[in-house]
Amino acid sequence: MSGPELVAKVFQAGVVGAGGAGFPTHFKIKNRAEIVIANGAECEPLLQVDQQLLVRERRAVLRALQAVKEAVGATEAYLALKPKYKEAVSALEAVLPGYPGLTIKLLPDVYPAGDEQVLVYEVTGRVVPPGGIPLQVGVVVLNIETLVNVYAAMHDEPVTAKYLTVAGAVARPVTVQVPLGTPVEEVLDLAGGPQVEDFLVLDGGPMMGQSIAPEHDVVTKTTKGLLVLPTSHPLAAKKQLTLTRALGRTMAACCQCRECTDLCPRYLLGHSLEPHRTMRAVAYGITGDSRGITGAMLCSECGLCELFACTLELSPRQVNIAIKKELRRQGYRPGRPGQQPLVNPWRAGRQVPTGRLVARLGLGAYNRQAPLTLELYRPRLVRLPLQQGAGVAATPLVKSGDRVARGQLIATVPEEQIGANLHASIDGTVQAVGEAIIIRAGEVGED
Repeated sequence: MSGPELVAKVFQAGVVGAGGAGFPTHFKIKNRAEIVIANGAECEPLLQVDQQLLVRERRAVLRALQAVKEAVGATEAYLALKPKYKEAVSALEAVLPGYPGLTIKLLPDVYPAGDEQVLVYEVTGRVVPPGGIPLQVGVVVLNIETLVNVYAAMHDEPVTAKYLTVAGAVARPVTVQVPLGTPVEEVLDLAGGPQVEDFLVLDGGPMMGQSIAPEHDVVTKTTKGLLVLPTSHPLAAKKQLTLTRALGRTMAACCQCRECTDLCPRYLLGHSLEPHRTMRAVAYGITGDSRGITGAMLCSECGLCELFACTLELSPRQVNIAIKKELRRQGYRPGRPGQQPLVNPWRAGRQVPTGRLVARLGLGAYNRQAPLTLELYRPRLVRLPLQQGAGVAATPLVKSGDRVARGQLIATVPEEQIGANLHASIDGTVQAVGEAIIIRAGEVGED
C-alpha cells in the first residue's frame, strides 16, 4: 500500500490518537519522517489497555507500524514499552523476527514516560523544540490502540469502538471494548459498579484524568480509562480544586521551594518552563518576568507538580492552564526559531518512578490487574459527539429517523481540515441530531 493510499484509508476510517488530544492520524502520517515510535509506555498508573493490546493484537500493531514506516519513508521504527510489561515483551519478541526493521525499545518505569516529548528523547536522544512537535525532529509517534485502528483502516474498517480500563473503587477492575457513544454509567456496570456510595469518576488516569458526570458523559475516541474514587480520597479532593481556590492558595502559601520546577519533565528536557517562577509572578503580580509568564505555554499538564512535587498541595498546573488560555486568546505562540534546549544534567536522578507515584497518590489498593474481556458490549443507545478529538466538528450526513448500520459514515469533515470522520457504532435508528448524533439500537431492516 502506498503512502497516499494509507493516508486516504486512515482519513476515511476516522482514526485519531486514541488518547490525549485525539489529533487526526492521517495528518501525522502524510508527512516524511526518519523514525516512527509506537508508544506502548502506558503512561498513566492503573491503565492497562496498551500492554494488553500488544499481546492480543500484536500482529495488527506490527503490520500497521510497518505500513506507517513505509508511508513516511522512515529508516527506523521502535516499539517503546516498559520492562515490567513482561507478557507484552515476550509476545512481541516471539513474532518480531518476521518484521524486519522493527525494534523493541525498553523505557524506564517513570512518569510520564509516555509523554510524546519525553518518549522521543528516551528513544532517540533528540529533543523536541519548546512548543514544538516530534515531526520537527523527524519523528512520528503513534499510540498502540491507534495502530490497531490503522490496521483496521487498511482493511476498510472504520473506528466504531474503544478499548478502556475501568479501575479504582469498583468490584472487578476490567479492560473492555465498547461502542463509541456508550454511556459511562453502563461501562462502570461492566466492572461491577462503584463499591462506595459517594464517588468521583475520572475520564483518564489519576494524573491527567478529569472529573466527569457518569450519568451524562459517554465514551469517545479518546477515552482511555475510567477511574472511580471515593469522594473522601485525597486525590478526589485535589481533582475538584477550582481555579479560584488554586490561585488563592498560590498567593497565600507558595514558598518558592522550586520542587515543582526541579521535577518538571519539560524543564528537565531544557525547555524554558519554570513553574515556581510562574507561581511567583502570579502571587506577587510580577508582570516583568516574561519567562515566568510565557513559560506556562510549554506545560504538558502532566500533573507531577501538583500531585507529587508540591508539599503544600498547591496547583502550578491549574495556574499554567489559566495562563495558557489567556496567552492563546492574545495570539501568543511559544518557542523561537533555532532555539536548542539543553537537557538538564540532573534529569536521570529527578525522574519519578511509577511505583513511588502510586504510593504518594494513595492508590496502592487500586493497583490491581484489569483483565481484557474479548466480547464487545452492546448498549441500547449511543450518543456520538460530532467532535471527538482535535480540530473541527464533523458535519452530519444523517437526520432523525434514518436507519444506520454499524460502520456507516454518519458525519464527515473536509480532508484538508483538521478533524475526523464519524461512523455509526451500532445498528439502529437515529433519534436526534445536534452536537451529537443519538442512535437507538435495533437491527437495520427491522420494522
